[in-house]
Amino acid sequence: IERPPGDTARCTFCHTSSEERCSTCHQRHQFDPKVARRAEQCKTCHWGKDHRDWEAYDIGLHGVVYQVNKWKPEQFDFSKKLSDADYVGPTCQYCHMRGGHHNVQRFGTVYTSMGMSMADRGAPIWNEKRDRWVSVCDDCHSPRFAREQLQALDGAVKDAGLKYRETFKVAEDLLVDGVLDPMPKDLCPDWSGQHLWSLKIGAYHDGEAYGGKTGESGEFRMSNCTDVERLCFESVGYFQTYIYKGMAHGSWNDATYSDGSFGMDRWLVNVKQNASRARRLATLEKKVGITWQPEEFWKTGEWLDELTGPYIVKNHPGKTIFDLCPDPGWLDTHHAPAEEV
Repeated sequence: IERPPGDTARCTFCHTSSEERCSTCHQRHQFDPKVARRAEQCKTCHWGKDHRDWEAYDIGLHGVVYQVNKWKPEQFDFSKKLSDADYVGPTCQYCHMRGGHHNVQRFGTVYTSMGMSMADRGAPIWNEKRDRWVSVCDDCHSPRFAREQLQALDGAVKDAGLKYRETFKVAEDLLVDGVLDPMPKDLCPDWSGQHLWSLKIGAYHDGEAYGGKTGESGEFRMSNCTDVERLCFESVGYFQTYIYKGMAHGSWNDATYSDGSFGMDRWLVNVKQNASRARRLATLEKKVGITWQPEEFWKTGEWLDELTGPYIVKNHPGKTIFDLCPDPGWLDTHHAPAEEV
């Protein structure tokens, strides 16, 4: 959302014009349910670093069954409705749109923001969703098997959360101690027009060390931020998502070697090394009397000046995107529902 139109032109294909249109899945020139029931219909949007759905399905156990059998009508008869339990293996639609239900989130295990939220996955609030998940698996597997898979998924996500919290704490300590280079105040404003630390998301701010007032929220930066912040974002936004998606789709490679658990390991090591170097350098600078001033290229540049934050500061001094959008809807990270926080 922070980027200029030239950067976001491709994003809008999925996030505006294609969302909630029948023709996105049913294809404008065919509009045939037999086409919409094929797993590939989801591939245009549901793949990539932070929502690795297609990759996890495609190389997972169910995806392999689908790929080697999909041309055999006796194995995959797409004239059958999704409620008929006689496909030899599930497609994306079979599990997530059970019986033709078009609310795909209905068949998630919990709402976890693509796997990134530190949710208590076994909490009673999620029981209905988890029971529904098991009921779909029950078409081909025993309920005990399905619950064992859920338990394995829970354990993997919990371990991933431990790694991320350690990664985040190393980065947070750098910021609080004032040795993060550059600090939030030394950057161009984030997309909301503020100078808050990008990793303090939601109503989590508890002090001015993070660049704002208590209760104010940072906004994720994927560019023009410290390497430590970028590594933290990728650890939770990419690798933890690989773990969640991989475990949920029977793709063990995604959850481990293919930048899942192993990716989080690497990024934790990198953040620790960056922190160690930053602290040693700060000690040396203090000893020899150097007062470091961050370079201007963090604050301004031909491309940076096109971002949303600098635009707001220049054209609406003293305002933020939340002031300019009285009803920001999903943008309102300041008041996220308690169950999501």
